[in-house]
Amino acid sequence: MENLHKLLLAGAVLGAGAGVGTALFALVTPGEERKQAMLKEMPEQDPQRRDEAARTKQLLLATLQEAAATQENVAWRKNWMNGGGGKSA
Repeated sequence: MENLHKLLLAGAVLGAGAGVGTALFALVTPGEERKQAMLKEMPEQDPQRRDEAARTKQLLLATLQEAAATQENVAWRKNWMNGGGGKSA
C-alpha cells in the first residue's frame, strides 16, 4: 500500500511538472502574427543581404576550388579572396 502511495505521489509530481512546463511553453511561444513579423525582420529577407551572402559564397567556393587545384597554401595570403601575393608552403 505504501508503494502504491509513493507511485501515485511520484506520478502526480511528474504530471504537475509537465503541466507547468507546458503552460510556460504556451505563454512564451509567440503568436502567429508575431511569428510573421519576426520572419519579415530577418536579415535573409533583405534582397541586398541575400545578394551579399551569395557573392560571399561564390568567392569562398572559388577560393576553395583554387586551393584544391594548386600547391600554394592560400591561408598564408594577406587577402585570401584575391589570387597570389602571399607566402608559399
